[in-house]
Amino acid sequence: MTQLAVLDYLVIAIYLVVTIGIGLWVGSYVKSGQDLFLAGRSLPWWAVGVSLVATDIGGTDLIGVGGTAYRWGLAVANFEWIGCIPAMIVAAFVFIPHFWRCGITTIPEFLERRFSLPLRTAVAGCWFVFMACNLGVMLLASAIFLQSLIGVPVIPGILATALFAGAYTYFGGLAAVVYTDVLQGVVMIGGCLLAVAIGLWQVGGIGPLKERVDQQFERQKEARLVAMAADQPEPAVGEDARAASYFSLIVPVDTPSPFPWPAILFGLALVLSPGYWIGNQAIVQRSLGARSEFDAKAAYVCGALLKNIIPIAVAVPGLIAFALYPGLENPDGALPTLISAILPSGLRGLFVAAFLAALMSSVDSYLNSAATIFTNDFYRRFLRPNADERQLLNAGRFVTLTLAIWAIGFALFLTTLDAAIYTIFQTLLSFFQGPAIAVLLLGVLFRRVTADAAFVAFFIGVATSMTLFLLSQNWFATAVGTTPLFRIADPFLYYSVWAFLATGVSCVFLSYFTRTDSPERLRYTLRGWKQEVAQ
Repeated sequence: MTQLAVLDYLVIAIYLVVTIGIGLWVGSYVKSGQDLFLAGRSLPWWAVGVSLVATDIGGTDLIGVGGTAYRWGLAVANFEWIGCIPAMIVAAFVFIPHFWRCGITTIPEFLERRFSLPLRTAVAGCWFVFMACNLGVMLLASAIFLQSLIGVPVIPGILATALFAGAYTYFGGLAAVVYTDVLQGVVMIGGCLLAVAIGLWQVGGIGPLKERVDQQFERQKEARLVAMAADQPEPAVGEDARAASYFSLIVPVDTPSPFPWPAILFGLALVLSPGYWIGNQAIVQRSLGARSEFDAKAAYVCGALLKNIIPIAVAVPGLIAFALYPGLENPDGALPTLISAILPSGLRGLFVAAFLAALMSSVDSYLNSAATIFTNDFYRRFLRPNADERQLLNAGRFVTLTLAIWAIGFALFLTTLDAAIYTIFQTLLSFFQGPAIAVLLLGVLFRRVTADAAFVAFFIGVATSMTLFLLSQNWFATAVGTTPLFRIADPFLYYSVWAFLATGVSCVFLSYFTRTDSPERLRYTLRGWKQEVAQ
């Protein structure tokens, strides 16, 4: 896609100018810390709903999901249909309204009100470190993909992404993030659906698409049989199983796919997805800035409805690319290859603009949320408890700028490493996300769960996930004379399941041996809040 026409660059330039203009215009209305972090609690449901989806679908998802669909088939759609929608609906009617009524700014703040300051600090520290480092990962991933798409060198790509996303986030805060996300979401979803429509038209429709895919697998099978007859190494392992499950959402455990149904159901749907949509500050913060409890609910419902079409927009292009261009050495090149082949000038620029939208919608969200956590859970809580709104605004903007500079430096450092950086940080997230969502859910739903039990159980869960990680490493298994516990690639979904269970069981058990929390803390449970309203 390095051969873009003048019309393509014009489309890209218009998109960037409009995005920066919206962000700076919104920034002119930011006068306080609450404006910066929660948009003055004035956000309408439709804007928050689109922003939720735009933030969740980053640039790495556009390329990575398409590449994964190219390699493994439709099962990757479960990350949206099973991994997002059920959790979003539950959150919309149970947890998000409760958080909004409590008037909190961050999820760790709620954990202090319900449990204790030590737990708030521990969870806030985990989230802040992860978000700060993940900003560097996002910038590097963005730069690498920009290089592959339009030939921009990595270092200028890092600087440009940080500059654009950082500028409007610095001035406009959450409101700028949300309203630019609306534009970015429309461009992103529209551009991808356009690619799907043109791609399906070229292959002749859904039926012919399946026929072409089946034909490609038959050709690969014939090549495999020829290689075996010539006494040569088999060119691929597990291809027959992959072909059988290519259009299936439910993948058996004994297939080579990285998405077997137990990992999807237990690791993703029951742990990581609730942890993301209920306990992730970068996501929940938008609903906390909604203008009413109704808007907070409706935003999640709106996002869940939009999520139904996301797999079509980001996964189906991978299937079309496999039908038209089989045998790509790098599956992640599936979507760029398809776009460069089927879209004319102008529309190709629209797709690049959609890709840029996906990149910036993730970077700006994590930048704003990381600054919110540091300013509210550390600066305001420990350094300046009596800070006024103007001081919080200045502190928040200073932290935003500092984080942007840090992210640039960390991204440049990552360019010197030869490792699967994205997988590393997903694994680090699995260390604490399962325990964090376990204590959050128990704290909201049950009055008998105590602060002391929750604090200890959180660290038991973290220790569990880290132990499972060690037991799954070849070098550790060799050192202790055993075999790796998990034999699948990147088993972080399983770490989250067991860490979640260890935290939940130990929290319930320890609660019966520790003192009951005060009525002031119990009022932050769902039952306590309902009783207070009834009185």
